[in-house]
Formats: sequence, C-alpha cells, structure tokens
Amino acid sequence: MSLPRFMPIAPLCFFWLALLTGCASIAPELDPPKVSIESFKSLPSSGGAPRFEIKLRVANPNKQTLDIAGISYSVELLGKEVISGVTNDVPTIEGYSEEVVTLEAGLQLFQLLRLLSGLGRTQADALDYRFSAKIDFNGFVPTQRIEETGEITL
Repeated sequence: MSLPRFMPIAPLCFFWLALLTGCASIAPELDPPKVSIESFKSLPSSGGAPRFEIKLRVANPNKQTLDIAGISYSVELLGKEVISGVTNDVPTIEGYSEEVVTLEAGLQLFQLLRLLSGLGRTQADALDYRFSAKIDFNGFVPTQRIEETGEITL
C-alpha cells in the first residue's frame, strides 16, 4: 500500500501555520492613544482656500513608545466633512507620556457651503461635531482609529 499523495504537504502546511501564528503574536496589544484637541486656529490665507492649525494632545497609555508614521484626520459638522488633512511630521511619543502634535488642515469649501445652507433652514442651538483620525505606526503596531464626538454650542 502506498502513502497518499498529500502526506509530504502536511509538514509544510504545519510549518506555515506555525510561522503565521508566530508572526501574529509579534504585534503588541496596545491601548489606543488618547487624543484631545488642544487648540484650533485660522492660518493666514495666501489667496487659496482657508487653512487651519489644529494642535492635538496625544497621550500614550502604553509602556511601549509610539513611533507614528502618519496621521490622516477629518472634522465633520452636522455629518458633513468640512476639514481634512494628513501629516507625517509626528514626534515619537514615549511610554506613559504625551506630546502636542501640530496639524495643518484645509477647508472643503463645497461642504462648508452645504453646511451653511442647511443651517439657514434649521434653528439649532448647537452643532454636532466629529473628529476622526487614523494613526499609522512604524513597525508591527496595528493602525489605530480615533474618534471624538460632541457638541459646539452656538
């Protein structure tokens, strides 16, 4: 009686399964960084669309240093994305510490016009906002998504 043809493949499959399991355990488990808006101000315009400087306070609640490759972010008002931007100029954030990250963002004029036309039709005392960011890390750290919501009282 001869051995089935799949027998030489079984050790190879076991090797790949062990390798994949080992690689999955390399990525550390991290608590997401705590992000809060420190300041928000308008920048001088040079004839183009308005630009804003957003300062975020990023707190690292982990013992591992966060080596951030880049951040993409957006601000929505009443469900309309009015500000967005990206940056790769982010300082390394040591474990159990915090840093202020400065972002420069552009205003999306068409979305702002839609927002303003919608505000003219309603009598609202507050605006709902949502700040969202995607933080990519160097190394084997998984991408983190951050979201902060609230109300701006008019």
